[in-house]
Formats: sequence, structure tokens, C-alpha cells
Amino acid sequence: MVTELMTIMQDEDIRKAFGLRLKELRKQKGWTQKELANQIDIRFAQLNKYECGMHVPPIEKLIQLGDILGVTLDYLITGNRDQIQPLHNVRLIERLQELESFDSDDQEAIIKLIDAMIVKRRVEGAVAPIDQRQVSG
Repeated sequence: MVTELMTIMQDEDIRKAFGLRLKELRKQKGWTQKELANQIDIRFAQLNKYECGMHVPPIEKLIQLGDILGVTLDYLITGNRDQIQPLHNVRLIERLQELESFDSDDQEAIIKLIDAMIVKRRVEGAVAPIDQRQVSG
């Protein structure tokens, strides 16, 4: 598998798509390159090379990135969402299971609420760098 992975990652388009995915996932968490690099024990300049599609992380770093970012290696490398990372928060799992018994209108209302919260977080993540530039500028 490692040999196949390294062969796949030799393709420049795949490396660039991987880098864009990595950058997007990092931004969704609200982390700087330096923060994510520290979490996987590399220099932020190296992470920048991964995000630009210039270099490929070794398999152990790919595994760490998948774990930290909450995605499967398959998604991280190929963008394939077929293998969904399992939920680890037991309280969240219990709540979602309980919601299955709700009528469809209530389920839809809760889904819309969750979607709104996700959009809010993404917007805050996108606006934060602008706010930081205004403060420092």
C-alpha cells in the first residue's frame, strides 16, 4: 500500500489537490500552518510545501494529519468521502441516535440548525484572518 501511495502521489495534479484539501481542512479548524505543523512535529515551511503540492508527507505524517484533521487517509489523499471517519463523541452519537425517532419536520429543523452552525464557523474562520490583518495593520 505504501508503494502504491507514493506512486499515486508522484502525479503533480494529485499532489496539488492533496495540498488544497490539506489547506482547507486546516483552515476549517482555524489553525495556522505553524499550529498544525507543531501538532505533527514538523516545521511550518515543510507544511507549506505539502499544501503547495511540492512535497509529499511520509506515511506516518499522513496518518497523523488524518487523525488530527478528523478525516480518513482516503479522503486526505484522494478526496473520496466514501469512508467516513467514525464519530468518537459518545454524547453526540447518543443524541443523533435519539433524533432518529423524531418526526421528519423536527429532524429537518435540527439539520438546518446544525447546517447554520457549520456555516457560521466557516465564515468566522474565513473572516478571522482579515480581522487579524486589520488589528496588526
